[in-house]
Amino acid sequence: MLVINVAIPVPLARTFDYLLLPNIGIKAVVGARVRVPFGHRQVIGIITAINSHSQLALDKLKYVTEILDSQSLFSDSLWRILIWSISYYHYPVGLILFQALPVLIRQGQPAILQWLSVTKEDSIIAPKSAPTSLTTKLLSKPQFYSHQVSNLQLYNDWRTVFRINSQQFKLNVEQATAVLAISNQDEQYVVWLLAGVTGAGKTEVYLTVLENILFKGKQALVLVPEIGLTPQIIARFRERFHAPVEVLHSRLNNKERLTVWLKVRRGDSAIIIGTRSALFAPFTRLGLIVIDEEHDCSYKQHNGWRYNARDLAVFRAREENVPIILGTATPALETIYNVQQKKYHQLTLGKRVNNAQLASQQLIDLKGQHLNNGLSKILLTKMHLHLEAGNQVMLFLNRRGFAPALLCHECGWIAECKRCDHYYTFHQQQCKLCCHRCYSQRSVLHQCLRCGSTQLIPSGLGTEQLEKTLGIQFPSVPITRIDRDTTARKGALECFLTQVKRGGKRILIGTQMLAKGHHFPDVTLVSLLNVDGALFSSNFRAAEHFAQLYTQVSGRAGRAGKPGEVLLQTHHPDHPLLQTLLSQGYMDFAKHMLEERRQAGLPPFASHTSFRAEDYDNNKSRTFLDKLRQLLETHPQRNETLLLIGPIPALTPKCNGRFRWNLILSHPSRLHLQKFLTIIIPLVGKLSLASKVKWSLDVDPIDC
Repeated sequence: MLVINVAIPVPLARTFDYLLLPNIGIKAVVGARVRVPFGHRQVIGIITAINSHSQLALDKLKYVTEILDSQSLFSDSLWRILIWSISYYHYPVGLILFQALPVLIRQGQPAILQWLSVTKEDSIIAPKSAPTSLTTKLLSKPQFYSHQVSNLQLYNDWRTVFRINSQQFKLNVEQATAVLAISNQDEQYVVWLLAGVTGAGKTEVYLTVLENILFKGKQALVLVPEIGLTPQIIARFRERFHAPVEVLHSRLNNKERLTVWLKVRRGDSAIIIGTRSALFAPFTRLGLIVIDEEHDCSYKQHNGWRYNARDLAVFRAREENVPIILGTATPALETIYNVQQKKYHQLTLGKRVNNAQLASQQLIDLKGQHLNNGLSKILLTKMHLHLEAGNQVMLFLNRRGFAPALLCHECGWIAECKRCDHYYTFHQQQCKLCCHRCYSQRSVLHQCLRCGSTQLIPSGLGTEQLEKTLGIQFPSVPITRIDRDTTARKGALECFLTQVKRGGKRILIGTQMLAKGHHFPDVTLVSLLNVDGALFSSNFRAAEHFAQLYTQVSGRAGRAGKPGEVLLQTHHPDHPLLQTLLSQGYMDFAKHMLEERRQAGLPPFASHTSFRAEDYDNNKSRTFLDKLRQLLETHPQRNETLLLIGPIPALTPKCNGRFRWNLILSHPSRLHLQKFLTIIIPLVGKLSLASKVKWSLDVDPIDC
């Protein structure tokens, strides 16, 4: 009898030993699923090791009920990545392994894909005039559809098509230089930072590099930060390649996600486009990884296993020995630092395609000005001019709903979510008050809960109210509002984007969903209505994030040869951050910020880890972290250069009824901090209050 170690999806940093009868039927392999007894129930686990002995007495072990897979669900490289993640992020092995699998696989559904009919996108047939010599050359390459002759023919058909069609796309000098540099080293691990101004044609570089990758019979992974970017990039990739392009993101149902996962595993997909969880797709011949908008915070998982998909993608590229492209107009400071350290290689696209000029920029000082629901007279005048010319105007306001607060005109009371100590947002169309932290809702109040007055009025400006105001100011102009509320229905975002790209005068209102990646050729005026709050944040990353947001939003203007304008409304036009951005640009700003980070000993010049604790009485968590700090300060393995910060309230001090506190560890050496965490974490669970609070560890946090 064999002893197998099984990872079970429970919050425990250990595996469990089980006995395997020799006549169970299927040979046990590491990475396969098994069904085992756990307590009083049967659960599914994953084999992590196979041994001939156990530290426990054999008569204390239970038997495996069933082996579900004859082979591992993970490739060798993906398995190494996940095992490394367990030790780096200090998160339970079972939870990490299961998070990398589709829900239906976790529930025990067979990992077998029955024959599916070929979709329209996969069945592009090559023209009859396709060169015979080219077809013969293609047949000698590795095939995606090696399991059926009919599919083999389809594969060669679509590959012939994209090789022919690709000849019509011309690159400028900067794009061609970038493509040549990447293609010359596309058989090995290299990290490329493709830093290009907005509208410089980074996507065309991705596409051209991918031609060569697909021609070699390899697959590619393209990560985007948000679902909102997938419709346009999917359409562009399918139009270009006519290849099996699959999509992986959270809006797919469980069956759809399983189907895509199995097709990737079987090698039926050429390109996968997805959000951060697509990183764990089981590629068979991965040849390239692309991280679009690599600076975006959406690549960081903010609960559970708090991994950073960008950083893990770099690690996966190294394990797979393939190149990875980090594309953005506003690189993260950590990425720029890695370029300076010669770990990454930078390629720069400094000019917009088709000789389009960068938009002119202007600050509007709001002090003393009359505002019409957040709109200055200067802005309204500019909007009339651009719309009369048949162009489009985009207004950025990162506050959805009608108003960010509902207050009493008599006594000043404000409707507040008691679970978060945060103001309710008033949604007029839904007739609801919503908390944008815990997502709780309640019906709109008609009387003040303090004085009983019925004089309740909305305070502040949201996208819903802005849309209503603009409908009065510009009654004959179509208005498109794109935020989480208007795009909740499946297919709504695609419909909105189609309307915008039809051209003609139109006003776009949007939150961060519109801030990056989108190409609207008729947008010539962009305005940021309210950004002052971002200039005075306690988060040391706030300046970086604002600079990225401003640069990305302003980059939506004047992308198709038409002159563009950017107007930024602010009460603080002399703020140093704004002046630096407007006069010197993002890259110079980033260099200044890196120097400030170096002097302050902040990331990337130090490594951060945050212990977080939550409770309902705002007492136990802080006491728990106080005791943890005492443990850390007195531990013999502590290095003098280890800096402890806190306990301090989290940036969101209360959410879902829980009060939140942080204890931050900072050290110049990531390696030393990791070794210290490995020693400390087993001791944390033994503290007296560890079982009475909800505590977690965030390695490389971005919001503390």
